[in-house]
Amino acid sequence: MSNEVERGGLFVVSAPSGGGKTSLTRAAIDELARRQMSAEISVSYTTRKCRPGETDGQHYHFVDEAGFVAMVDNGEFFEHAEVFGRRYGTGRAKTEELLARGVDVVLDIDWQGARQVKAQMPEAIGIFILPPSVEVLEQRLHSRGQDSAETITERMAEAHSEIAHHAEYDYLIVNDDFAQALDELIAVFVARRLSRPVASARHAGLVERLLDSTARKV
Repeated sequence: MSNEVERGGLFVVSAPSGGGKTSLTRAAIDELARRQMSAEISVSYTTRKCRPGETDGQHYHFVDEAGFVAMVDNGEFFEHAEVFGRRYGTGRAKTEELLARGVDVVLDIDWQGARQVKAQMPEAIGIFILPPSVEVLEQRLHSRGQDSAETITERMAEAHSEIAHHAEYDYLIVNDDFAQALDELIAVFVARRLSRPVASARHAGLVERLLDSTARKV
């Protein structure tokens, strides 16, 4: 058996604000761990302020505008974008390190970042989470109690732009029933590991033995 570590997969998950992508991806990571499948959600850098209950380095890496710009200039981001007047970015070094160790990496980012990732890594898997309706989407934004009425209005207006880019993704999941949406999201992770390029590399020794044995039977 080869000692070479199987490279992890890169998964890009996007949705309009309130679509439930963060809750789904966190639940998926927990379930994958239970199945002994290594996966992590990338911790993004952001210029927005830390909210009550958030921890620097766990929810986000919180940096100021000057620090963020310096990282952009130094090529330290795998992708970066501006959303609602705040900057967000994915650290390149940490992402590459996790993938090299065989860990699946989940990027919780918008369509702008997804485009940048696909341009650099076409094999990255894009997953778009759709809400079951506009009414449910707005209700979820109100119920989480994080944003002002003005911000919610902005997010609802931006939802159209986000959803309009759904065709740029490989998989679509409707987050109506959470348990079903979670099962579907996990299925995408499993499907990648069963895909011919990934699975044949993992089972190269077995395939070689099977071909050798069956050739002797002919």
